[in-house]
Amino acid sequence: MRFGTKVIHAGLSPDPTTGAVMTPIYQTSTYHQKSPGEHKGFQYSRTGNPTRKALEDNLAALENGKYGFCFGSGLAAIDAVLKLLKAGDEVISTNDLYGGSYRLFTTIYESFGIKFKFVPMNNVKAIEEAITPQTKLIWVETPTNPMINIIDIATVSSVAKTNNVLLAVDNTFATPYLQNPLDLGANIVMHSITKYLGGHSDVLMGGLICKDEALAKRLHHIQNSSGAVCGPQDSFLVLRGIKTLHLRMQRHCENGKVVAHYLKNHAKVDKVYWPGFESHPNHEVAKKQMRGFGGMISFTIKGDRKEDAFKVMSAFKVFTLAESLGGVESLTCHPATMTHGAIPKEEREKSGIVDSLIRLSVGIEDVRDLQEDVEAALKLV
Repeated sequence: MRFGTKVIHAGLSPDPTTGAVMTPIYQTSTYHQKSPGEHKGFQYSRTGNPTRKALEDNLAALENGKYGFCFGSGLAAIDAVLKLLKAGDEVISTNDLYGGSYRLFTTIYESFGIKFKFVPMNNVKAIEEAITPQTKLIWVETPTNPMINIIDIATVSSVAKTNNVLLAVDNTFATPYLQNPLDLGANIVMHSITKYLGGHSDVLMGGLICKDEALAKRLHHIQNSSGAVCGPQDSFLVLRGIKTLHLRMQRHCENGKVVAHYLKNHAKVDKVYWPGFESHPNHEVAKKQMRGFGGMISFTIKGDRKEDAFKVMSAFKVFTLAESLGGVESLTCHPATMTHGAIPKEEREKSGIVDSLIRLSVGIEDVRDLQEDVEAALKLV
């Protein structure tokens, strides 16, 4: 089954009771049992809900995995992965990391005795040098947020396997339409489903996908025991959103390419971060492991002044200044004060998150309107 068919049919079937083509919203907390332990596969909706299960099966199929798990948010999904660890364990992650992940790592789990190392992961040698006998997890984002760095998943996977370390990949920016980390050797794929998979900025959700049965049992135990699950209404909304994922991602990629090249050639723009440029440090890796370059772009304005970045973002009419990304509408944000505000300024700037950096999530509007919006805003600086 090819991807465009998977998003609509994989893991799904008409409702056996009514024949409903769309998966029903099973708005129930509990289920009838004929006798204790004798039921139809569901006992309590924290443990499993038919609407959520349909979504979890669909996500597993999209990532070429076997087991899917959905949570109340992307951070709840990351939290579940970290609960595989214990005090004294070490995690290696990228120095260019989503601020919410960084905050969870450093302000919550460090206090439980887990150590985190942040290294530039486009340099595999830096990962190898950071590994110790206590290293139990490598956490990868690619493309990274917000610097759009590309990390070679297959190469990092080889390093992880050599050292008997779990590899988890945050695939939020790429989506399974562009990239499948399990096929490249990752053990776990994570998604902030809130973003491209939901696609309409109307739901909060996170997901994990894996192939290994023993690992899946551990993750399900954590999901059930901790209880950070999503509800059936949200599951229904995401199932509906996923049905157009391939169409939306095609347009995100098309529009992203036009906007990226437009910015690169603009006299007032300094640096543009987008993996489709041949000048991007890991362009060849992106070509190898991705099927397109996506709609996420970051750029800086010449002069490197925060007030200029604020002026541009506040002047947008089509791009909306807001947190998040991946919706059908175009969004812009200021990483240094918004998505990555939890990271100390000194650490942010080491990875390129300067005060003049603007992040764009290029939506699926008419790209001519997006260009005109950028042009009008840049005239103000």
